[in-house]
Amino acid sequence: MQILESLKGHYEAQEIAYGVVYRWCPEHVVVECRCGKRATLTASTTTCGECGADHKAVIREELDDEWLGDEAAHPWRYWRTSKNSGLPF
Repeated sequence: MQILESLKGHYEAQEIAYGVVYRWCPEHVVVECRCGKRATLTASTTTCGECGADHKAVIREELDDEWLGDEAAHPWRYWRTSKNSGLPF
């Protein structure tokens, strides 16, 4: 198995008509299994869908529980309005 990409959990900001919505994107790892199939695995989904190989040890090691910090974990607390947004504060 080869790890191709590893992404930590994060929020993505999406602008809407009256503000910003924050969408949680959980951490995941993109791997290429020994069978040749690429799979996106998470802490709860650790097996290859093609051959059934369990990659739990490698996935758990790659997805360590790192604390995000307050601003990364709660970005809406630090959001400030822009001049042209039309919001009163």
